[in-house]
Amino acid sequence: MNKEPDKKVIYKSVKEMPPMAASFYSMRYNKTGSWRNLRPVINYEKCTYCMICWKFCPEPAISLEPVIIDGKEKPKPVIDYDYCKGCGICWVECPVNAIDSVEEEK
Repeated sequence: MNKEPDKKVIYKSVKEMPPMAASFYSMRYNKTGSWRNLRPVINYEKCTYCMICWKFCPEPAISLEPVIIDGKEKPKPVIDYDYCKGCGICWVECPVNAIDSVEEEK
């Protein structure tokens, strides 16, 4: 633990770091959906189930649920609005423009 906050601490490996020093997916502990101004909405008629939105989401607000399409199981992206911050990365990165940004109603 760094007891001198102005002093730089360098760890030689992740194992040396104190617990939670590098917290990934922090929003799982706090519902952050109320931060949003724009809400992503997936158009499943356009969606090719490529998982790009899921890969680029900086927090795991997009989960993948199995769905059968043309006799094959594919991962269907589903947005958890309790945790989605509305950052816009998913709709920017979608290669087929299957995610629309909709103004959030407050």
